[in-house]
Amino acid sequence: MAEAEDWVDIGSAAELAGKPLASSLARNIPIAVSCKDRRFGVVSNVVKVDGGRVLVDVGTPTRRTKAPHAPHPLAREVKRNPGPLRLAGISTTVMDQGNPRFSGSDHLLGHALEEAERLGAQTRLIRLNDLKFRACEGYYSKSAQACTWPCSITQMDGGDQLEAVYEALVHWADAVVVASPIRWGTASSLYFKMAERLNCIQNQVTIANRVLIRNKVAGFIIVGGQDNVQMVAGQMLGFFAELGFIFPQFPYVAHSRGWSHEDMENNVAAVRMSQELAEGAQMLAKRLLDLAARLIAEGEAPARIERGGRKAHPV
Repeated sequence: MAEAEDWVDIGSAAELAGKPLASSLARNIPIAVSCKDRRFGVVSNVVKVDGGRVLVDVGTPTRRTKAPHAPHPLAREVKRNPGPLRLAGISTTVMDQGNPRFSGSDHLLGHALEEAERLGAQTRLIRLNDLKFRACEGYYSKSAQACTWPCSITQMDGGDQLEAVYEALVHWADAVVVASPIRWGTASSLYFKMAERLNCIQNQVTIANRVLIRNKVAGFIIVGGQDNVQMVAGQMLGFFAELGFIFPQFPYVAHSRGWSHEDMENNVAAVRMSQELAEGAQMLAKRLLDLAARLIAEGEAPARIERGGRKAHPV
């Protein structure tokens, strides 16, 4: 049965013609009204002028269409390729590339990746500071369905370089170690910029009951001049658990000078020269790879989960 027209008066044509773009409501539905060369347009609806009034038909909106396009490479089937274990390291340190400095978290991340290579694993280092990527723009706030996989921004902006992180976490790596400094008691700003964009991975569980992260292990390296290691680690553990990662026993290594020391030059020396921290990072890499190997040996993990208790699941 054809939908019935339902025209709603939203204002004077003379007044609306003076605004290139205006917002309005029709039957409590937010709409955007445009006017160019005395022709009106409304997003997703039909507009007409009758007796000097602009009317909007909310009963027969224009069907949304999109031009055909090839699937994004990230949208391919999530399946582990044969081969050796693979460990991705993600550096979240922010610095002036023209005037580089020593980073304790990067230093220990390097030890972890070197140990992984010594153990026969392939490694990949991703420095968020080297990537140009946009912040999350909140499409989820419009509709859960608007937060897509791959990320809406990735699909629209070919210059957005967070694709390297998505590729590594979802398709390439068996294990990932995320390294962050402590900044004002929490992880780095780049870490949170990345985390917001990773919501599209978790949202696939919410809107499609599709688990993208399967049989993958995560660990963390946390270094800073301030204390609060446990809170930084807690956030990372909670967030990466939501993505679907599994953790080995003792999933992070950390160092902090604490509130009693503001001598960052000594903190740098302590991290740079510490054999204990270097060995801790190496042992973390081994724990990650050992657990990843056991998970892979057990076979493919479920691509769907039991929904009871999951957010956005109606009870």
